[in-house]
Amino acid sequence: MKKIITIAVMLIATVTFAQNKNAKASMEVDGVCMMCKSRIEKASLNTKGVKSAIWNVKTHELRLIYDERKTNLEKIESSILAVGHDVKDKKATDEAYNSVHPCCRYRDNDVKAAH
Repeated sequence: MKKIITIAVMLIATVTFAQNKNAKASMEVDGVCMMCKSRIEKASLNTKGVKSAIWNVKTHELRLIYDERKTNLEKIESSILAVGHDVKDKKATDEAYNSVHPCCRYRDNDVKAAH
């Protein structure tokens, strides 16, 4: 009887551990409007392994759920930088930044004031 209980406990522990593949994270991403929200979320979701990406326009917080066996935060950040949005400690290239719509130029104080 002890063997059956031991095997059952080990099986449950293994199944529980195997299902814990999704990581949750959040990061700061610059942007100013709903077009930025769409672009940031799309870039995140197009990164293999990202299951959920929700960016808050007011707080600039991007909340993520991703499979850490397939991707990591650096890859997700790279995807966001490539579409022209800065993350907390990294800036998008000028070329990528200039590709965003003029109303999305979050580095411009006049644009920030208009939103």
